Amino acid sequence: MFNPLVSIIVRTKNEDFWIGKCLNEIFNQEYKNFEVILVDNNSKDKTINIVKKNFPKVKIINYKSKIFLPGKALNLGIKKSKGHLVAMISGHCIPKNNKWLKMLVKNFKNLNVVACYGRQEPSDISEPNDVRDLTYLFGLDRKVQSKDPFFHNANSALTRSIWKKYPFDEDCTNIEDRIWGKQVIKEGFKIIYDPDASVFHHHGIHHGLNE
Repeated sequence: MFNPLVSIIVRTKNEDFWIGKCLNEIFNQEYKNFEVILVDNNSKDKTINIVKKNFPKVKIINYKSKIFLPGKALNLGIKKSKGHLVAMISGHCIPKNNKWLKMLVKNFKNLNVVACYGRQEPSDISEPNDVRDLTYLFGLDRKVQSKDPFFHNANSALTRSIWKKYPFDEDCTNIEDRIWGKQVIKEGFKIIYDPDASVFHHHGIHHGLNE
């Protein structure tokens, strides 16, 4: 049976509205061989209190920075993890069902697969621009990308071996995932998009056009 340990890296900053929902769905997953590492960027709300009180199995790492560097935060979390596979999800994303992690993991049965990202669906409070954003970008067809470098760490997974070779850029202030995807594609690897590994995400990748 294909049952590798998966390290789930959750990035947070002031996510007390979402984090309980996110972690509750993670711990309800059908696939059970995982650990959860939360990388928190100096939250000022109740995020950490909620996690400590309700999810004692979560390992909390404090990433304190005036300028949030997403790649650096991810690299920090992955360095503290143990899994053969690494899954990444934003603290304000909620797995759609209990098969989310299983659907991500199954793609790695093929030893040639090094990275996968899943679908993001709008929530019932998403703004119209974000609904359009997510619906357009994350369709219902599974894709094997050999030229398209698009990759998105709000809902994704990769192998530890590919991360060791290509860690995330630690200088960029955003799109560390697409920078990484471009590098991996350039080196001849493929990226899988699996719509069956779906999460709810209240904003699109353009954040409701909020500069």
